[in-house]
Amino acid sequence: MGESLKSADRAVGYTDGKLKTYLSHRTALVDYVARITGCRARAEDLVQDVFFRFVPGNEGSPASSGVGYLYRIARNLAIDFARRSAMETRHQNERMVEWLRPQEIPGPEQIVQQRANLERVADILDDLPEKERIAVEMHRVGGYTFAEIADRLGISVPTAHRMVRNAVIRIAAEME
Repeated sequence: MGESLKSADRAVGYTDGKLKTYLSHRTALVDYVARITGCRARAEDLVQDVFFRFVPGNEGSPASSGVGYLYRIARNLAIDFARRSAMETRHQNERMVEWLRPQEIPGPEQIVQQRANLERVADILDDLPEKERIAVEMHRVGGYTFAEIADRLGISVPTAHRMVRNAVIRIAAEME
């Protein structure tokens, strides 16, 4: 049975020399990769990946059976992991949804200022001609289109647009 197990290992590509090299340097490889990645658990996973790339490799090439090649595989995997992690972190930070961001709670001074501004806008709206006030309220608050405003007020679409524009300009000018 032992002979059939050895022949099965050789069929997969395992060789005693490469396996011994890997096993004798495994602990040092984990330490090496952990310094690059900053995570010992991740280093353990990457060193397992090193095994799958190193041991079943081409036996004919002397460069593919040495310790240097083993460390080169480990280094490349660790650097790839570090780059991928940095890119994912950067990508996640860029894609932060606005409504997920913590809201700033306004202070008492801000609340008073916002109420004063709202009262000022209400006063300015009260001073507007009735049709202009209705047009701006329908457009800005109600979300009506200029065609709907024009139909409701019995005016043309360009007139509805002009009325809303003039009202918004007046509010902005008086708020400053």
